[in-house]
Amino acid sequence: MAVPSTATEIAAAVRSGGTTAVEVLEQHLVSIGERESEIHAFNLVTVDAARERAAAIDAAVAAGHDPGPLAGVPVALKDNMCTRGVPTTCSSKILEGWAPPYDGTAVSLLASAGAVMIGKTNLDEFAMGSSTENSAFGPTRNPLDPTRVPGGSSGGSAAAVAAGFAAMSFGSDTGGSIRQPAALCGVVGVKPTYGRVSRYGLVAFASSLDQIGPFTHTVADAALALQVVCGHDPLDSTSIPEPLPDFSAVLDRGVDGVRVGRITDLPAGADPDVAERVELAFDVLRAAGATIVDVEVPAFTYGLTAYYLIAPAEASSNLARYDGVRYGLRVDADDTNAMYSATRTAGFGAEVKRRILLGTYALSAGYYDAYYGKALRIRRLMANDFAAAYERCDVLLTPTSPSVAFPFGSKTDNPLAMYLCDTYTIPSNLTGDPAMSVPFGTGADGLPVGVQILAHALDEPVMLQVAAELERAAGGST
Repeated sequence: MAVPSTATEIAAAVRSGGTTAVEVLEQHLVSIGERESEIHAFNLVTVDAARERAAAIDAAVAAGHDPGPLAGVPVALKDNMCTRGVPTTCSSKILEGWAPPYDGTAVSLLASAGAVMIGKTNLDEFAMGSSTENSAFGPTRNPLDPTRVPGGSSGGSAAAVAAGFAAMSFGSDTGGSIRQPAALCGVVGVKPTYGRVSRYGLVAFASSLDQIGPFTHTVADAALALQVVCGHDPLDSTSIPEPLPDFSAVLDRGVDGVRVGRITDLPAGADPDVAERVELAFDVLRAAGATIVDVEVPAFTYGLTAYYLIAPAEASSNLARYDGVRYGLRVDADDTNAMYSATRTAGFGAEVKRRILLGTYALSAGYYDAYYGKALRIRRLMANDFAAAYERCDVLLTPTSPSVAFPFGSKTDNPLAMYLCDTYTIPSNLTGDPAMSVPFGTGADGLPVGVQILAHALDEPVMLQVAAELERAAGGST
């Protein structure tokens, strides 16, 4: 029989004996063999370890044991998630070959649920970028059109699912790095509420913004993934000690009576083909029984400005640990300061250096209050504005990305044009609220458009509920 493609179907088939984890893995390895040299979704494919793991899962099933809700599901992990004994490079020369001595919490939870790690995926170096063109190990290409970018920074994870290399993957989202590539590659991508998923073992970019989340083929798979990786973790001081809801229980409820917010002062910038799909999404939800509510979120327009002060400032602090002393690259020099400089010059790429410099400047004496302090105040205003909007609606709908996947090199010489790719995704990172992208038809050149659904903190269930309705509509005549 044909091996199923969705994570939910794979796990059910492996647990019931309808297929084996080894069969599932080998089919995905064939797909990797056919296109990975073209796509470059991975920094490392863990073939031998994956085969050993799949065999162990099949042995457990044969012995009458349940391997877990992700039994035999091939999962790819962004190469900034620590995996014990497996290189975790953040796609940077400064960490090339470094193998962590421990697994991150999310990695451990996936293993406990029966998942099979199939490899570590490419990303913009230290998760800084929107196209996966900033990797020290070469760019990732969009499986739907290899002349286009897959988005970023989790472009390798998005491409791995879109290309059929993995049934599920995980990335990190600091300013849209899960949702934007999900939109450009035509898959589902979720940024949970900040604190829903432990950041223990996630190599830090901007600690108050980073969040781990899944890429999947379906909303049901996304709900399943969240059920596995969410939960309180005492190893992460920002982890939320709240019981988890059943994320899958809401998917068939429809949207009758759900209040869907349209942001009337949303920043302009979405291409006409994208805006058209978002308008159709509102129409579909209205026809399904939802109420469309006009709301204002005045601080939304300042999100990009605040983010590019706060995130680089935190990056400046976090990346100071890469000094050539404790781990990673070391370039010897005559004295310690010269060694620091030589190591970082050789180890960091241009975009990482740009953001470190920007963040260091924003934190420096004489500029802290004018820049960083003001950005924090805007962040507070934004949280207040979104909270007021959620008093009137259950979810908000926006474009995920202003455009469909763009050609390689079209934005690399203009950092501001690249940063504008995250206009619609950044605000939910600043507020800590959950958001997700769901594919909703195609736009220019037949490439996918993602619609973004935003919800209040801890309201992932209603967000998934609306996403499931849009997914059903997109599977029809839309």
